[in-house]
Amino acid sequence: MEPYRLSPPAQWPEKSPLAVSVSVMLEGWTDDAAPGIGPMGNPLRAGTFDTQAKSWAAYGAQTGAWRLLDVLEDTKARAVFYVSGIVAERHPDLMQAIVKAGHEVAAHSWSQHIIPAYQTRDEEHADLKRCMAAIQSSSGQRPTGWISPRATPSLNTPELLALEGFTWIADAFDRDLPYPIETKSGAITAIPFTMEVNDFPLCIRYGHSPEAFVRTLAKILEGWSEIRNPFACLDLTAHAHVFGRPAGAIAFKQAIRLAQDHAATWMTTHAELSRIFAR
Repeated sequence: MEPYRLSPPAQWPEKSPLAVSVSVMLEGWTDDAAPGIGPMGNPLRAGTFDTQAKSWAAYGAQTGAWRLLDVLEDTKARAVFYVSGIVAERHPDLMQAIVKAGHEVAAHSWSQHIIPAYQTRDEEHADLKRCMAAIQSSSGQRPTGWISPRATPSLNTPELLALEGFTWIADAFDRDLPYPIETKSGAITAIPFTMEVNDFPLCIRYGHSPEAFVRTLAKILEGWSEIRNPFACLDLTAHAHVFGRPAGAIAFKQAIRLAQDHAATWMTTHAELSRIFAR
């Protein structure tokens, strides 16, 4: 049997080949850093601090995440919030609201400009623990899941996560279904992170309107039977500073409802998938 046709565990609904997870990226940057990309079309000179991008990104914790919490409540959808440690440290009220609403908080490194692939093992381990501690302190929930900034881990990341008791990592793009990664500190589950229905590449990198988010999902669902229905995971991903804004939140709500109503799907989360596929 071809690897992409492998059958999932028994907990997977037999007549629903497509597992749809809802994820919210709640990202932050340290005071001396700003996003490397923003909605403005004219990049600044190299070495110039981009105050516009900094302010644009700060919207996520200040406003956008709260609006997305409303969307999730209205649709009765559960999500995983991937949170930068610096956001968790500075916005404990938001962290507590996320947990109170029944969502899972996962770790998204300390700051989004700190890429694990650039760090030494000790530097990465220190930032990982700092992020984990901030999330646990502010939310009361110990994170068990992780995604790296830019979804770019180092070669040490899975082992360091297993060492600290994490059970899943979403830095995986090579499979349709979750799978175990063996490390010297134990196994950790790799959760596929799909990019087809993600606000950042669709609307920031490629410049589409928010409606493209819904159209892309609709095309996938409409055409699913044409690819012989192999079991697979699909993510609906919103960044709080991107689709937390009104037009994006409207599209996000429409997409969630579209996925909820389709016969080929079942709604889940990365956290639930990690438990289903755990060894």
